[in-house]
Amino acid sequence: MNKLRAAPKALASAGKELDNFPFLQALADREEVVRNGKLTTIIFIRDRSKKGQEVSGYIDFAHRLKTDNFESYFENKKKLMPRPSDLSFYNWETQNCTSNSTPNFQVIADNETGLLFKNKRDRKIINVDPKSEPGDNSQRVEIKTHEYIQVVLYDHVTRRKT
Repeated sequence: MNKLRAAPKALASAGKELDNFPFLQALADREEVVRNGKLTTIIFIRDRSKKGQEVSGYIDFAHRLKTDNFESYFENKKKLMPRPSDLSFYNWETQNCTSNSTPNFQVIADNETGLLFKNKRDRKIINVDPKSEPGDNSQRVEIKTHEYIQVVLYDHVTRRKT
């Protein structure tokens, strides 16, 4: 039997028991549409590092899906945490602050309205200020979870020509 094309890659969340992990379940619900480019999601996490320092940051989910092994996160063997290499990272104790553009988002940090992210595909702005609307084709979803101090997902539907 000849295989004409490779089988699609299995989702990292496939077959994982996530009922007790609302944040991981929310990521699993988005994994396929983020991988196929119909949705981009920015993950905001605020929590304590292994050193006990409070850190927060914005993570480009699609970029991390490509660069990290998400199986270990979905198996709850590893905890998803912001890194200095993510869209934005802040260590509240050391005052270390970084921001980096990704293949999907440009960081706009010098804006009077606060931190903004510009989607590189449709050039729409995502406003992560909780007192503001997130922007066109975007929604803010707060996830109640016992694993983190705070988790917010910013979903942005990208218009892709078919």
